Amino acid sequence: MSGANGGDFRTGADGGDTPRGRAIRVLVVEDDPVAADAHQLYVGRVPGFTVAGVAHSRAEAGRLLERTAIDLILLDLYLPDGHGLQLLRGLRAAGHQADVIAVTSARDLALVREGVSLGVVQYVLKPFTFATLRDRLVRYAEFRAAAGEASGQDEVDRALGALRTPQPASLPKGLSAPTLETVTRALRDAATGLTAAETGVRVGISRITARRYLEHLVTHGWADRSPQYGQIGRPELQYRWVSAPH
Repeated sequence: MSGANGGDFRTGADGGDTPRGRAIRVLVVEDDPVAADAHQLYVGRVPGFTVAGVAHSRAEAGRLLERTAIDLILLDLYLPDGHGLQLLRGLRAAGHQADVIAVTSARDLALVREGVSLGVVQYVLKPFTFATLRDRLVRYAEFRAAAGEASGQDEVDRALGALRTPQPASLPKGLSAPTLETVTRALRDAATGLTAAETGVRVGISRITARRYLEHLVTHGWADRSPQYGQIGRPELQYRWVSAPH
């Protein structure tokens, strides 16, 4: 699979076949520095994958792809100099065939369909945990490893199933994905941040429960916290979203 520089995304530097055990080379495309660092860290923790580059814009990603062999792109869809799918269209027109996992908060199903037509093999919605991305990467590696001729429909279905039917990522006991999404949206929409009590009121859960979700976001690098002074009594913790909403 050739890139714009004539290099081959699936072969070694000498143009020959690489050993089956070679790590899958990943390009992280993400404009938010905090999120980019987190994605790079996450990828580095999954055996069989290595980060070959990090780009913070569409233009930077294009330059990296011209000179670096890449197997998989973790692609944010909202970039400061254009949409991620515009980048992908340009890559396909230039002959780049690296696979793509979209990492985004975009929930427009029309965009999802367009992305699939351009070769997006998975969507990971922000915010997500390491376990979520690890699951997608492991399944992508299984799909990629399939080789040879299928013996029948069942084998084809199994190969595609590795990609299309991921197991739900586990959350800490007592936390649910829908509530996490609601808390995330509330925090992201609050320009000056929220306390656990304020979050609870907005979301309709108790302060203690809200704090568990907020602490979960802090643990995974999507929020930070600091004491809120100026009121009588013990200062409350103020939580603030630290990654730009994509």
